[in-house]
Amino acid sequence: MRTRLVGALVAAVAVSAGHLVAQRQEPDGRSHRVFIRAGRLIDGRGGQPVVANALVSVEDGRIAGVSAGSAPPGAETIDLTNATVLPGLIDAHTHIFLQGDATSAEYDEQLLKQSIPYRAVLAARNARLALDRGFTTLRDLETEGAMYADVDVKTAIDRGEVPGPRLFVSTRAMAPTGMYPLLGYSWELDVPHGVQPVDGVENARLAVREQVSRGADWIKYYADRAYSFGADGLLHGKVNFTDDEARAIVDETHRLGHRVAAHAMSADGIAAALKAGVDSIEHGPGLTDAEMDEMARRGTYWVPTVMAVAAVAPARGGAYLRMMEAEKAAFGRALKKGVKIVNGTDIGAFPWPGANQAQELHYYVDWGMTPMDAIRSATSGAAQLLDQSDRLGTIEAGRLADIIATADDPSKNISALDHVAFVMKNGVVHKDELHR
Repeated sequence: MRTRLVGALVAAVAVSAGHLVAQRQEPDGRSHRVFIRAGRLIDGRGGQPVVANALVSVEDGRIAGVSAGSAPPGAETIDLTNATVLPGLIDAHTHIFLQGDATSAEYDEQLLKQSIPYRAVLAARNARLALDRGFTTLRDLETEGAMYADVDVKTAIDRGEVPGPRLFVSTRAMAPTGMYPLLGYSWELDVPHGVQPVDGVENARLAVREQVSRGADWIKYYADRAYSFGADGLLHGKVNFTDDEARAIVDETHRLGHRVAAHAMSADGIAAALKAGVDSIEHGPGLTDAEMDEMARRGTYWVPTVMAVAAVAPARGGAYLRMMEAEKAAFGRALKKGVKIVNGTDIGAFPWPGANQAQELHYYVDWGMTPMDAIRSATSGAAQLLDQSDRLGTIEAGRLADIIATADDPSKNISALDHVAFVMKNGVVHKDELHR
């Protein structure tokens, strides 16, 4: 009953999903093809940084080819000769069901005073905001108490009921009993849980199976909590799961063909997560050199979420006030060591309206990446994290037609991504401010 209600309310906020340009058929049954003329093309493959006057053909929601030629006479063409064209952006760490949680009061109010259907409506709105900003794919790392409603929003988007990026979802996430909000309420009250409480090896395996069976693409767990800087200058924290519990989560997830993300802020939590064999470390300001070396050796991804660290620090105080400095230092060292760094903002930790997810890439450039490397962290690099390199992250034949455009060249100035003027997802134009 709850799932049907959530789906109905999500559908109620549907707006025009854009106009179809490359998925209709001609009268004789042939697929319709549209051509995009790019003044500058960043294809994301890592070769020639910017290709001038490229022609991208799109058919059946996919890229049919990229060339330097001309479109056939009379062919439908989208003229982006005055713009830079690049792959749709990917935000690998979001929370569409959160509206800011810098303080306990903000978080508690959402779980205690907002129904799951109402939160699903806001989630659909947030998904649309992300698409308008040029983010055609999100990895949404848990609903924070909204159960499996992220699967409903994903389904509504996939079916065209509401506009939004394609979603890779992790449903409930996991933490042991008593180690994640809501906390501190009378024992007489049965308050909501922000995660699925999981205790013991067998329950860990069961929780993975439950979440995957209900639609989770990724599994996420909280590796640590309670942060402080030690006399050694490192960010320390309390590890949540036992080694056996964490290993059971990872092993069962991998056995079922999925990947694991670990919230790990402290050196202790990161070490425990790496020992368990996770696929990505989220946040990570406490990274040590030894942990970076291990991540580079294993190919473990790091999603820094700098925007969120900056956003919540003033309200949370304590160790959070030093985390930006620690993360900046870690970022520079990780770059030199070859750690795979992927764009992720943790938006939802700060409110969606008025935010600009592209700001995350500003930090990466300020902290040592070239603009092109920052772009790759949000395109082909993020597609690799998602195990979607054959579908996403580049503009080449066979990939899904997720294409955006900016007036200026982000390979020269990353701030060009602050305003994405053209957005196509799966061959559907959702935004076009260049042809008003």
